[in-house]
Amino acid sequence: MRETRSDGDLLRAIAADGDRRAFEELYRRYAPWLLARLRGRCADAALVDDVVQETFLAVWRGTARYREEGDVAGWLWRIGSRRLIDALRGEGARGRLRQALSRLRHRDEASAEERVLAGVEHGDLAGALIRLSPELRAVLQATVIDGLTTREAAVLLGIPPGTVKTRAMRARKQLREALT
Repeated sequence: MRETRSDGDLLRAIAADGDRRAFEELYRRYAPWLLARLRGRCADAALVDDVVQETFLAVWRGTARYREEGDVAGWLWRIGSRRLIDALRGEGARGRLRQALSRLRHRDEASAEERVLAGVEHGDLAGALIRLSPELRAVLQATVIDGLTTREAAVLLGIPPGTVKTRAMRARKQLREALT
């Protein structure tokens, strides 16, 4: 019977000597979990699959370093969620979002997301968003566009949850004032 190695042992083996078996074991242990979590944040299954692969490639190549603080699942979640956000911010994010929404919605009326995207395309909302400070825009990106909870946004942005709530409130107030 083979002994199960700890997450820390697997990561040390990967980092130290590129242990392929350790990498495969880590992948089998966490890839399905990460895939399920990210699919809860993004309807584009192909994009999520790519993000999970990029996350584990970063571990394999050593571009993502585990500092033995906290649990490995949380560390992988941070890597994966950041990569997903980066992918969604990319050039094709609006198109992917429209496709996902069209598959999910079969009504004649425009969804809230479609109305927001129309506002972005026609400049009203885009101008208002540009005038927000980078800190406020980052909170809106994380909580509204990426759908992260306050706690997840706090971890992603490296700020306390209370600060996320305050910045979100300030951003909504400034947007309301700019759009009325």
